[in-house]
Amino acid sequence: MSRMVSLFLEYINYFKKKFNKKIKKTDKKMQNKKILTVILVALIVALGLFLRIYNIDSAPPGIYPDEAVNAEDAIRANTTGQYQWFYPANQGREGLFMNLIALCFRLFGISILTLKLPAILAGTLTILGTFLLAKELFNRNVGLISSLLVAVSFWAINFSRISFRANLLPLILVFAFYFLFHGIRTEKKYNFAISGAILGLGMHTYIAFRITPLILVFLLISLILTHQNFLKKNWPSLIIFIATILITSAPMFYTLYIAHPEYAGSRSDSISVLSPAVNNGNLVGTFLRSFSLSLVKYNFWGDQNWRHNYPPYPLLDPLAGIAFLFGFIYALLKFLRLTYLRLFKKIRDDKLNIYTLLVVWFFAMLVPEFMTAESNPHALRSIGTLPVVFIFAGLTFNYFLGKSKQQTYLIGKITVSLVILMLITISLFNSVKYHYLWANKPVVADSFNKNLTDISRYLQTLPPDKHTYVITSYNTLEKLPIYVFNSTRTNTQYLFTNQVDRIQPGDNPFVIVMTARHEDALSALQVRYPALQMERIEAPLGSVYYILE
Repeated sequence: MSRMVSLFLEYINYFKKKFNKKIKKTDKKMQNKKILTVILVALIVALGLFLRIYNIDSAPPGIYPDEAVNAEDAIRANTTGQYQWFYPANQGREGLFMNLIALCFRLFGISILTLKLPAILAGTLTILGTFLLAKELFNRNVGLISSLLVAVSFWAINFSRISFRANLLPLILVFAFYFLFHGIRTEKKYNFAISGAILGLGMHTYIAFRITPLILVFLLISLILTHQNFLKKNWPSLIIFIATILITSAPMFYTLYIAHPEYAGSRSDSISVLSPAVNNGNLVGTFLRSFSLSLVKYNFWGDQNWRHNYPPYPLLDPLAGIAFLFGFIYALLKFLRLTYLRLFKKIRDDKLNIYTLLVVWFFAMLVPEFMTAESNPHALRSIGTLPVVFIFAGLTFNYFLGKSKQQTYLIGKITVSLVILMLITISLFNSVKYHYLWANKPVVADSFNKNLTDISRYLQTLPPDKHTYVITSYNTLEKLPIYVFNSTRTNTQYLFTNQVDRIQPGDNPFVIVMTARHEDALSALQVRYPALQMERIEAPLGSVYYILE
């Protein structure tokens, strides 16, 4: 009997050791997988940062006047110490982005890089946020593929290199929804607090963010449908979520709707499809045209503004565009099917929350574009759709990776290799498209007013004691990068074309720079200074300005 017990114990110990060995092997495999994931994410983020910061002084070719206004507000805020929640110049802008520029100027000095650094970092962090969100919603592969597509997309690279406040919108959305869904899954209240705080900050970014509550309403309805007693079980977390939104958004709400309600509308009323002056009495036709244009820009006919895109091509390259289209259709069908099953078959499925988020997010963030009738398609107004567009594309590539596991070894390896090859092709195509093809086009230089940046660089080559006059037709000096990046030149005077009589150099040597050939001003100057010689300066990419000495 004792021998049987002894044998039994030996068998138990044998299987126990074998089981423990298997567990250790599994744990090691999972640990290696986590390490590999961290390395891949780090490489993707590093690639995205490189594509956003490389050659930043020359691509895009110039500083657009709207960027110069942001810089001027930041410089003024640093000088006066008056950092604002809302900056009313240039049709009004939420203040967070300008204050971040001011911080970069204070820490690292005034330069093209520091002007664009908030946009560069926002675009880079959006890559990380896209990975975290897509992984939380689906799996690691969707996260890696979606984040890579964001990292290398021409659309994403382009705006991440322009100092526009809209770059903060995708960043806010991906991290807010990541922490929200992470909180729903883990039931940790601090995730709801973080998500709410980030969403509240969204009010300080870009006017398009104000449509976000629509996403939250649909998502709440979905959560109520898929979770029994959702409100009863989660009301403390929801209160925390709402409270943190209100706390971080309160300054902007106060500024826009109480202290300065005139800021709230910005210029949206003048370009809305609802305006009779815009739709000319044909509201339905105007709306349908605008809505159609907002959809076709991803695959067929893109934004025709050279600052925003590479016309006439769509925003997405062919491979990413096809992947987006299939992923979008798949998500839409899943959303409709799961909604039908819940409403008519009483079947609850948590995946409904995921597809509700993605589908509603996509259409909601198109609203700022298709509800306006100016310059559509418009890649900037719809920038809030950027992360979800590439998550849709990631779903398509992940589908083929999943199918590869169901095939024979050879077919599976071929499928995986093709997916990897397509992702490499997308990366190379978009990188070359931006940094070589697009950035070196004269029409791009013209759209960014490159001559203004060239004049700014020319002034920096002049002796500090030489009197300089800049004559321009721009009605706002803050829109001139010449003015912004030469603020330390105390002997430089900026004049409008009808102010040439203010040139009083005395006996001091002086130079006059014209941003364009202003004939009236030129005639007046030749009468006053017959000895003046004008030189037409032709800089690279067709940039032209005039020097009179």
